[in-house]
Amino acid sequence: MTLGQGLSTLAADAGTVHDPNDSTDEYSNGIVEVLERRVAALLGFPGAAYFPTGTMAQQVALRSWAGRTGNPVVALHPLAHPELHEDESLTTVCGLRTIHTTEAPRLPTAAEVQGLGDPFGTLMLELPLREAGFVLPTWDELVATVGAARDRQAIVHLDGARLWECTAHFGRDLAQIAGLADSVYVSLYKSLGAISGAVLAGPQSLVDEAKVWRHRYGGQPYQQYPAVVSALLGLERELPRLPSYVVQARMVVEVLREELATAVSWFRIAPEVAHTHQFKIWLPYESEELRDAGVRQAEDTGVSFFRNWWSSGPAAPPGIAVTEVTVGSPALDWT
Repeated sequence: MTLGQGLSTLAADAGTVHDPNDSTDEYSNGIVEVLERRVAALLGFPGAAYFPTGTMAQQVALRSWAGRTGNPVVALHPLAHPELHEDESLTTVCGLRTIHTTEAPRLPTAAEVQGLGDPFGTLMLELPLREAGFVLPTWDELVATVGAARDRQAIVHLDGARLWECTAHFGRDLAQIAGLADSVYVSLYKSLGAISGAVLAGPQSLVDEAKVWRHRYGGQPYQQYPAVVSALLGLERELPRLPSYVVQARMVVEVLREELATAVSWFRIAPEVAHTHQFKIWLPYESEELRDAGVRQAEDTGVSFFRNWWSSGPAAPPGIAVTEVTVGSPALDWT
């Protein structure tokens, strides 16, 4: 989408989710508060705070819980976003310490949480765990893991950047899933297609504190209404469609597995049955070779199926690359 297309679409559709005669926001009031109330209601929490980025939202949540529990240790997966993609933000910026729940490419079990040697103040669970293939536990496994944290007198925080698309897998609505935790962060652009932004939801006292930290972090720009309008549009239009994307992703995974079995010597798709509308594929080629093949495919067919390929990681053998596939509305017509 070009800049002009994006601006035109936003201007044309804004009136469907908010009164265009209302004044714009100033320092997180007005339409920002409308979005906060909408997300809080969807997640079943008393309050919510809008943030320009999820990185900021989670830092604020985890440091606030550490202050309340008196324990700066956060238990999380080594593949969690703060550990891989935030340049040690929790330790460098927040003064927290992290310990790892499990090395397995999945969410931790109740036994693993119960068996952690260090006392920890907060357990952070990323739902779904992106780097392992957008994987989720079963509902009973998740309930048991949360229960194990409670037995350890720990707070439970959900990194729900992609929580929106978890309802189909769990067979529960958003409020039921979020209700297992003490606080939840959700992204507004990863699944909903907003320009940017995130929301932290939880008890009102935590939200009030989070808004103070938001200001301290520089997360309260003068105006944010374009991103907020795009988020409201995403809640209105994309959120109801996400379950259908998950169903379609399961079909795509099944067909890809059949096709790749006849085309390459080795491959891996994770998870074997899509838990959300996203999944990962590993193939036995260098990433540059696969990128070139993807460009040729796009030129020949007019369809760009694989957006990019990366090296499979420092611990992986050479000659293996990985990509992520997201099944959205353009794929709903596929058979």
